[in-house]
Amino acid sequence: MMKVLVLGVGAQGSAAARRLDEEPEVNEIVCADYDAKAVESLVAQLKKGRGVQVDAHNLESIIKAAEGVDLIINGLPLECTENVLEAALAVKAHYQDYAGTISLYEKWLNSEERKEHPEEPDVENLGTLNWYRSLCAMYYIYGPKFEKINRLCLFGTGSAPGLICAATKKSMRYLDSCETIYNFVWEGVTAKRFQPFWWSPVTALTDMSEMAIAVEDGKLINTPAFGNDLARKFVENDEPIVFREHSHDEPLQYFFNKDTHFKGLKNAYFKYAGAGMDFAKPMYEAGLLSHEPEMFEGREIIPFKFILDHIPPAPKYREEIQEIIDEGLALDSGCMVIEAYGKKDGKDILVETHVNAPGFVESFERAGMTAEMYLTGQGGYLFSKLFLDGSFGGMSGVISSDMITQQQVDKYFEYAAELGITLDTEVKEL
Repeated sequence: MMKVLVLGVGAQGSAAARRLDEEPEVNEIVCADYDAKAVESLVAQLKKGRGVQVDAHNLESIIKAAEGVDLIINGLPLECTENVLEAALAVKAHYQDYAGTISLYEKWLNSEERKEHPEEPDVENLGTLNWYRSLCAMYYIYGPKFEKINRLCLFGTGSAPGLICAATKKSMRYLDSCETIYNFVWEGVTAKRFQPFWWSPVTALTDMSEMAIAVEDGKLINTPAFGNDLARKFVENDEPIVFREHSHDEPLQYFFNKDTHFKGLKNAYFKYAGAGMDFAKPMYEAGLLSHEPEMFEGREIIPFKFILDHIPPAPKYREEIQEIIDEGLALDSGCMVIEAYGKKDGKDILVETHVNAPGFVESFERAGMTAEMYLTGQGGYLFSKLFLDGSFGGMSGVISSDMITQQQVDKYFEYAAELGITLDTEVKEL
């Protein structure tokens, strides 16, 4: 039996907690957040839930909530990552994070471990470089610490990164060598009301305020935000969709693991499309996503914060979602597609994988949540399920979601199928 702490009960954490509540291997779910109302609302829906208010910027507050737990699931903002990692080490718990982290770069710069890994990518954007440094801290500082307590730290475990990384890893079994990976995501759900984002607006706009990240010729690089348009007509969309470059975890994770897990990968891209991108692109071009202070009519403002203050939060309560459905959706669609190019038996091969999942209305009918909550929350829950069923037995240290084994990938998608999340894979000779 396992006791689980879910830190952060927003879209991701609340969806995972509901699934964990049905698991016979779980005897208690500690739901923790600074938002006491959100905690109370979630616990009222659970049989095994217990609520606690936590200040995630205070390490002792997290440790107190985590006493006696076997697994900590982190769905908090990225700046809280270090505190949650330290709490997991303090209570000797496994650790799962829906995201990666961008907040450990100073720890890396001041570490002894950096001397053993001095190489750094030659990228234009400081944010990208600090993100790279933060992952170095995860692998090389925290990896040995989790090994020492015989616990596993797994990060990047939502839908993207997470589910898409597991699907990308699965495509490697069809190739002898891999040249290029494209991860395509189209957020095709559009409400009739103003609702540009179905997940954290601050996370979404932060990503969109940065230069994009890609891997080219084996090197981590920056590309223009919202640039390098690539049109695709997939079965999920009636007309070609224009996908654009985006700052996201996948190329960075694949870069670290290009030789060990992706068969000599040379190029990797995350391509994104949808209402959120269409909303943010002109603001970025107008400078309205800048984090730099500027004067406006005699007052100093930060454009990014000004814009963010006018964006509605992602809906997470059942009654909010029901209102959106009652108003009618302008579009209820989307796609998640992986293209992996490489060679098999000397022939040029494309492995094309489509992720099938419930849409907005079906997600609400199944679980009372949005499609984003469903896919991300369930994607995260499925990694938790691998902790519960012992699939990670004997593993310790730090890994990202693209580093799970092929056997774990198969188990992951076996469980996913029970939730209506399946893969269609076609291997094409070019």
